[in-house]
Amino acid sequence: MLISLQYLRLHDNQLEFNEEFQPGTIDLGSDATQVAPIRAEGRATLIPEHNGRNLVLQDIRVVGKLTTKLEIPCARCLEAVPYSVNRSFELLFRPQTVNVGPDEREMQDKDAEIAFYEGNGVELENILREQVLLDVPIKTVCREACKGLCPQCGKNLNNGECHCEPVAGDPRWDALKDLRGKLSK
Repeated sequence: MLISLQYLRLHDNQLEFNEEFQPGTIDLGSDATQVAPIRAEGRATLIPEHNGRNLVLQDIRVVGKLTTKLEIPCARCLEAVPYSVNRSFELLFRPQTVNVGPDEREMQDKDAEIAFYEGNGVELENILREQVLLDVPIKTVCREACKGLCPQCGKNLNNGECHCEPVAGDPRWDALKDLRGKLSK
């Protein structure tokens, strides 16, 4: 769904949205699998901003909330871990052409709070993808006592022990073992 400048101008500078995106509609990459619809509701508002050079910027402010359910692979055993997303967001988008110029300038703190759009508006799907992925934890485990996978055969050690032979140490570390023995004497 495109939140377009033209639509906002024609409808009192605002757009209410209440959308649902089925699993697979929005690409979340390999970090998460969507297992329930993404439900998003909110409002987009066109905010004209005078920047002091007789130029009016057409900022788009998007405020909303979203909910969905995901499955995230366990960091130890790769089993699917259920994860619920319930997130509110407030974003400000400014035209990409505003910062185009011959001079480079240092980024200010206020610039970190602004995203940029190109063309005629902002895609709601892109906003939702970003918000869902920002909510996904960096590391997820199915349980604290997860034993992970066997490094030799790849068997899930939570389902039972594997019958792999213990691996002897890496011979490249032998010189350090000898050094430790000499230092402890």
